[in-house]
Parts: sequence; C-alpha cells; structure tokens
Amino acid sequence: MVPSLLGGAKMGPVEFPGSHLPEPANSSAAAFKNSIQLVTFDLSARRYALRLSAIGRIVRVVEIIPLPKAPEIILGVINVQGRVVPVVNVCKRFGLPERAISLTDHLMIAHTGRRAVALVTDAVSGVVEYSEDKVTSAEKILPGLEYVEGVMKFHDGLIFIHNLDTFLSFEEEQALEQAITTSTCQGQ
Repeated sequence: MVPSLLGGAKMGPVEFPGSHLPEPANSSAAAFKNSIQLVTFDLSARRYALRLSAIGRIVRVVEIIPLPKAPEIILGVINVQGRVVPVVNVCKRFGLPERAISLTDHLMIAHTGRRAVALVTDAVSGVVEYSEDKVTSAEKILPGLEYVEGVMKFHDGLIFIHNLDTFLSFEEEQALEQAITTSTCQGQ
C-alpha cells in the first residue's frame, strides 16, 4: 500500500533522508565559467538530467490519485502541501516500456514555466556541475528532438538533459488544466 496524501488529514509530502539536494561536488563559483548544475536521475536503467533550478524537492513515492479526463501522459495527481500536483508518466513520454510504480521509486517535484509537476524516477543520483561547452545541443544531434535540451558525456555513459517546459504539449496543458479545474470544483 502506498501512503496517501490526499485522503484524510492534510499532510505535506513524505521527506526522506537525503531528500534535499546536495551541493554539487565542485560548487566553487570560479570552478566553471558558464557552468550548469544538473540533477541526474535513473529511469529504466538509463540516466537523465534536469536543470537543478527546475527541481523543488525529491520525495518518496506516495499514492497517486487518478485524474478523470486528464491527458494520457498524466498518471494522476498528488497533494504537495495543499497544492494539487500532476504526476507525469515519464516512461511514456520518453518512449520507455511502462512499469508499475514501486515503493522504492521517488518523485521529483519540479517546476515548468506554467506549473509544478511530479516525475516518477527509479532513483535520483545527485547533482553534477559541468561547463556548458561539455553539453551537445539536441539540435546538433537530431533536429526536432522533442523534450531533450542536450546530451552530455558522463563517466559511465551519456546523460540526456531534458527540458521540462516541452514535456506537455499545448493541447495536453489545456486538457490537464480542464481536468484539474473540473476535479477541484466537484471535490468542493
């Protein structure tokens, strides 16, 4: 049974030791000119990253409540300190085989330009800082590559850096907003 955050008493997200992101190993301001800080995470034995500035917190997985009429890419919603936050099906968005959510999974609460979203991950690896010139633009690899901002070589393979602002299409955003509004109105 996954803990519920929506039923009964209002609770904040379940935090676990290490849920606050550590400082990058080399956080000296002079360490990298034009550097970027990334949060790396694992999903289906692959490594991905998002900009640290987009991540609010990392919590253990909790019960995800289905959201009627939400886009297929949305697994449901969770309650994060009284706010309804949609959970994005990252496996579906990245074209990975879908799998059941496990109690060992984590949710990364992140912020797009329009809203907070939660992303289910196998594990969060940590924070890395690299010079921007070490990142290959997605346009140089394959023009029109959706959701990917760039690719970076890492000591054990490649890391795909994703752009949260492109995770949801305009149509998905509108459908999600309508589903949340309808659900919230019916729940009051």
